[in-house]
Amino acid sequence: MEFRIADTFTDSLDKLTNDEQKAVKLTAFDLQTNPAHPGLQFHRIDRTKDKNFWSVRVSRDIRVIVHKTDASLMLCYVDHHDDAYAWAERRKLERHPKTGAAQLVEVREKVRTIEVPRYVDAPKPEVAPAPPLFAEVPEEELLGYGVPEEWLADARAATEDTLLDLTDHLPSEASEALLELATGNTPAQPVHAGADADPFEHPDAQRRFRVMTDKDELERALDYPWEKWTVFLHPAQRDVVEREYTGPARVAGSAGTGKTVVALHRAAHLVRRHPDSRVLLTTFSDPLANALRVKLRRLIANEPRLAERIDVEALDAVATRLHVAHVGPCEMATDNDVRTLLSEAAENAGLTRFSAPFLWSEWSTVVDAWQVDNWEEYRTVKRLGRKTRLAESQRRELWAVFDAVRARLADQGRVTMAGVHRAVAQAITDSGARPYDFAIVDEAQDVSVPQLRFLAALGAARPDGLFFAGDLGQRIFRQPFSWSSLGVEIRGRSSILRVNYRTSHQIRTAADRLLALELADVDGNKEDRRGTVSVFNGPVPEIQLFDSASDESEFVGERLAAWMADGMAAHEMAVFVRSDAQLARAEEALRKAGVDYRVVGPRMDTTHGKASLTTMHRAKGLEFRAVAVMACDDEVVPLQDRIETVTDDSDLEEVYNTERHLLYVACTRARDHLLVTAVEPGSEFLEDMA
Repeated sequence: MEFRIADTFTDSLDKLTNDEQKAVKLTAFDLQTNPAHPGLQFHRIDRTKDKNFWSVRVSRDIRVIVHKTDASLMLCYVDHHDDAYAWAERRKLERHPKTGAAQLVEVREKVRTIEVPRYVDAPKPEVAPAPPLFAEVPEEELLGYGVPEEWLADARAATEDTLLDLTDHLPSEASEALLELATGNTPAQPVHAGADADPFEHPDAQRRFRVMTDKDELERALDYPWEKWTVFLHPAQRDVVEREYTGPARVAGSAGTGKTVVALHRAAHLVRRHPDSRVLLTTFSDPLANALRVKLRRLIANEPRLAERIDVEALDAVATRLHVAHVGPCEMATDNDVRTLLSEAAENAGLTRFSAPFLWSEWSTVVDAWQVDNWEEYRTVKRLGRKTRLAESQRRELWAVFDAVRARLADQGRVTMAGVHRAVAQAITDSGARPYDFAIVDEAQDVSVPQLRFLAALGAARPDGLFFAGDLGQRIFRQPFSWSSLGVEIRGRSSILRVNYRTSHQIRTAADRLLALELADVDGNKEDRRGTVSVFNGPVPEIQLFDSASDESEFVGERLAAWMADGMAAHEMAVFVRSDAQLARAEEALRKAGVDYRVVGPRMDTTHGKASLTTMHRAKGLEFRAVAVMACDDEVVPLQDRIETVTDDSDLEEVYNTERHLLYVACTRARDHLLVTAVEPGSEFLEDMA
């Protein structure tokens, strides 16, 4: 007998208390081990449309709804007695007549209109009815997108006002198709399986139903939310993962569209397709690399040998390791070391017209980043993104400072991280021996010039050699630069994901207002954010302004307590602020709510049973059911300290762009609930969100 679990079961399990969840898990294990065990109490549900639905007693009030046939047993739902029975009475499991996919279909309720006699008809204002969105779409086409037959009439009659409510009742593939049609796009046709095909093998069915082959797999399924452990890929994602590319490729998409999932699956796919290959799965920082490592273990837990050929490591860490192996040991010069040398060199040269922040910016983004070696190179280098014009005489004065710093570093036997990447890239190019056959890069929008130089040497000239996943709207750490100038050309090999699985429609819509509809990189590659759809609804985000920080903390504390009272676990909540200076305000709110919390450090180490508190920069890569973004005051977002240190006109524009991206990143960590607060006057960005 096949034992399956549905995503509706894991979703409903997540809403129970910890003690209730423990009891349900024990029952689930018993059902998998021996469904005929005499201690299991099955009860047929009489009023359901599907006679294969049964309830299984967990405790005095908790019931698991299962779908039981001679060939299979599936966990479908769990809740308190009356709610569990009500769920089953409104559902049936069936094969879609067009696509062939197994679907849990909500039974369409028949509503009778009762005429009530009225003695006086009050005049009503004339309101033009909203036009149906899909009146011209043939029923056969709607069926082809996976809309259940009994919901066809509702789909044809849906308007802008009723569409989101309708999609809550439909299978995910049908919801996504209708939302995409409503935004003016043409959905991809789903797979139409043959009459003899197993409906549970259909790609759309595998999104919601999974066969549990052993106790360990079931334990993982019950311990992690559905989206954390499922191996399903949306058809659009699968195509990106499995495609063969003639050169470097990139997948883009707004927050929550599954770019990291695609990167993980791409790594696993390549080692399966090329059994003797070695793959580097990487990103720009150690904390994000740690997160990738955890997610990869979950993905390939049943194929441990794949992990032996996939290295998950941050770019700077892998370059440092390869430098030791192929070039030799090196002593690193820190940023503070270089700042000191710049100050001393400028003082020795009597160069006072340029500020210390300008010298550091010119060094870090031009001289060191591009590894400029001599005066001729600096005289002609393109200072991409920097609008402050420098006469040749000024450049010559500056080069004297930078050249002195380079000489001091050489005398001390120290090298910058940019120098490490350059040396490793050169060693790989000279030897022709590449340590990796393929490299997959997550959060590619924040990869630096030196890091991309190293990646280009690894695989820019080879089919499938480089694969990038990123979102220009989430670039918060790096200035933009030309990838093609380093030999990484992705034109013609770029894809955009448009289905958002992580963030509700309401939160995504509000956050998207912070960014332009279309973003472009320096090479002219465009990311069009239009047409993105979320697969579920939620409450409208709250944006609240207060007279004082204490009033703000009081309100946020009340909201956190309310979320807890509604059954949300502490670790499902997070509070973000712009920088460490605002942490005290957030801690006050958490104390008022009586919520146990942890301040998340550089390793992004969240803790089960505790709410997370951290800065917006450290929010990258995290996900929560509910998020409060606090202290979004004027002069905090964007941060006035950053604005005051700007030394270049283009830098000012860049500050505003990255501050917008930063708020966008923080807001899109939320799945269901988002609260954004500030003390009057609030950030100018809040007006855009509202």
